[in-house]
Amino acid sequence: MNQPVGARIRREPFGTLPDGTEIQRFRLLGEAGFEVAVLDLGAIVQALHVPDRNGRLADIVLGHDAPGAYLDEPRFFGAAVGRYANRIAGGRFALDGVGYRVPANDGDHALHGGPQGFDKRVWKLAELFEGEAPSLRLSLISPEGDQGFPGTLDASVTYTLSGACELTIAFEATTDAPTLVNLTHHGYFNLGGVQAGGDVLDHLLTIHADDYLPVDAAAIPLGRPEHVQGTPFDFCTPRPIGARIREGHTQLQRGRGYDHNYCLDARAAPAPRLAARVEHPGSGRVMELLTDQPGLQFYSGNFLDGTALGKQGRLYRQSDGFCLEPQTWPDAPNRADYPSARLDPGETYRHVSVYRFSAA
Repeated sequence: MNQPVGARIRREPFGTLPDGTEIQRFRLLGEAGFEVAVLDLGAIVQALHVPDRNGRLADIVLGHDAPGAYLDEPRFFGAAVGRYANRIAGGRFALDGVGYRVPANDGDHALHGGPQGFDKRVWKLAELFEGEAPSLRLSLISPEGDQGFPGTLDASVTYTLSGACELTIAFEATTDAPTLVNLTHHGYFNLGGVQAGGDVLDHLLTIHADDYLPVDAAAIPLGRPEHVQGTPFDFCTPRPIGARIREGHTQLQRGRGYDHNYCLDARAAPAPRLAARVEHPGSGRVMELLTDQPGLQFYSGNFLDGTALGKQGRLYRQSDGFCLEPQTWPDAPNRADYPSARLDPGETYRHVSVYRFSAA
């Protein structure tokens, strides 16, 4: 049974994990049916209901109907990932002359914090705020040595309905020893609605970046950024995601599509700025992404292969969803010329991204 917390927040059970841990879902209710549902497991956005040009609502994020599936399927659907989002080459890095190792979970490399990253943890309810902008804050303590990372990290993520059809996701973290932090929201979006059955190749994508990072066969950056102009990676003006995805470009072959970091800046911005815009012509739904992060990983759902059982018994297949992940650049711990992911005691890591929805 739903447990009302206030007029615009609902708390309800979402089943149990195999070890008996009870998982909770928090529904933040906006205007005209706009709604986000967040789990304490992985701080996962489990559902996001958005109206189309005719006011019809649809859930636009991929996910599962039971908590155990999020542990069984290593897809990171809707999760808060960390300590280090994206890849660390060889699962190795050095900090102040000391070497560290993160367990490999993507071939020889560490991905999204290792095999037991933040997406698989049960976060603690820290705060619910009922008001004009209802919000939910979840917190997590990652102890010294967690997945090989130094320092005890005190992390939190806050979900706020910051506008009539707008979701703000804000991360913060502090540490008691020098460490690395790179957190992000790993939502898979399909603006046509995840139950409609279509892919995202017709979505019109704009990314406000002139450069991207080419990668090797294991998706590790090769080195310096390259210009997108004249390549299939040019989304400086609106273009369907699928317009050039099947061209014989080496980078598309290596990623089976798009799975690349777009370089927004060499450092974090003082405030969120427009990084990307996506429009679904059929429904008219538009998503604008604003972020203060220096990079944006664009992933076209290349490795969805029909083995992941999603919501309402639907199988997710290639390009059924896309990801736009604001973050520090991949493998930055091993690249002195990339934006730094270092966090020292006395400092606070902050990451703010805004997902603004409308209809065209």
